[in-house]
Amino acid sequence: MLPAAIIGWDLAAAISLADALGVPPMAAAELLPAVEAVMVAKLNEQMEQSNG
Repeated sequence: MLPAAIIGWDLAAAISLADALGVPPMAAAELLPAVEAVMVAKLNEQMEQSNG
């Protein structure tokens, strides 16, 4: 069995959510990829440690 991993977010949904919360879509499109990269790395690190 392969280990579980998170490979990314649904950025279209994240931008829609940001827009609904009043964040300009262009700002969300600029910032979310960087946030996504850090969150995916950290979540995978935590999952690896808990399965380790």
